[in-house]
This record gives sequence, structure tokens and C-alpha cells, in this order.
Amino acid sequence: MKQLQEHGPAGAVFRRFGRPHNQTLIEAIGNPRREAYDARKQAEYAARQREHKEELRRIAAQHRAEREANRPVCADCGTRFTDERWKAIEPTGWGAPRDTHPHLCDDCKQRAITAERQAEQAGPEHQEHDQAVPEQKAGGTWLSRFRG
Repeated sequence: MKQLQEHGPAGAVFRRFGRPHNQTLIEAIGNPRREAYDARKQAEYAARQREHKEELRRIAAQHRAEREANRPVCADCGTRFTDERWKAIEPTGWGAPRDTHPHLCDDCKQRAITAERQAEQAGPEHQEHDQAVPEQKAGGTWLSRFRG
């Protein structure tokens, strides 16, 4: 009691069996072996968490590499498609319109569309010449060969 009056309840006034010196209340009622065990378990848990996060990063990197390996390439210039272009050529549903040039990148697609439009504009002149040539038939259908 005398020590409690001198040092107060937060001072080193408690003596525990088997310990040679006075301790504070927290030290006297603590369990150092339990605290060491808890610290070891916490360190093991933190190590498992780090390993798990590293495994997730590795798997994500592998998926990204596989995705890049599967990324389509433009048939004309050989550049890889952007994510937007790749998404545009993917089939979305039965009723959705299909892309006109799914094998070309955006730049090559624009050049191809421009070339097709120019060909269509120049087309009527060439179509008149094609219609002037009469079609030649060989005298009927293929069944007429067997009729004698």
C-alpha cells in the first residue's frame, strides 16, 4: 500500500511470482509467451497475405500477356488493334450490325471505305460498258444435253 501511495496505480508497484523486480500493472498481468505467439502468428499471416497478393499479381500479368497475344492484327498494315477497335469487331448479338471490315484497323478501314466509295462513284460509267456485251448461252440448260 505504501508503494501504491508513493507511485500511484500506473507505477511499477506490482510484484509477480518468479520475477525479481516490480512491474507496472500491464506488465504484471501480461503473458509474454502468448504475446510472442500472437506476434509470430501475425507475421505468418502477413507473409501469407503478401504471397497471395504476389500470386494474384502474377496471374493478372499472365492474363494480360495472354490477352495481348490474342489481340487481332490488321490484315493490311500489321498493327495491333486498339481495345476500342477490338471491342467493335466482337459479335454482340443476333440483331446487331456487323462491322464492314473486321480484319482492318481503323485507319485501313477508312482508306478501304474511301476506295469503295470512289469505285462506286466511278462505277456507273463502267457498268454501261459491261451491259453492252450480250450474254452468250450454250443452248439451254444442262438437262437439254441428255434429251436427244
